[in-house]
Amino acid sequence: MGVVWAVGLAALGVGAARGARHRADSAADLAALGGAGRAVEGREVACRVAAEVAEGGGARLSRCSVRGAVVEVSVTARFRGMEVVSRARAGPVGSEGVP
Repeated sequence: MGVVWAVGLAALGVGAARGARHRADSAADLAALGGAGRAVEGREVACRVAAEVAEGGGARLSRCSVRGAVVEVSVTARFRGMEVVSRARAGPVGSEGVP
């Protein structure tokens, strides 16, 4: 019976970790898209928007870079004592944009 409980608790921990990863990935994707939408206004504006979007997704923007119209971000999300870092890049598709 103890083994069943241990396996059940382990499964819950794995599920929580996967949930935190998905949330961080979503926040990073949306933050990069939000920043890329404002990249023409400069790095400061693009990264501010990315930070606001990341916070709305339950994460914190930890890095933001703008190169032309391409925005790359890293976000950190916390969930039940776990810290998950996720990265994303967004911009136009093409020779100068996201491959």
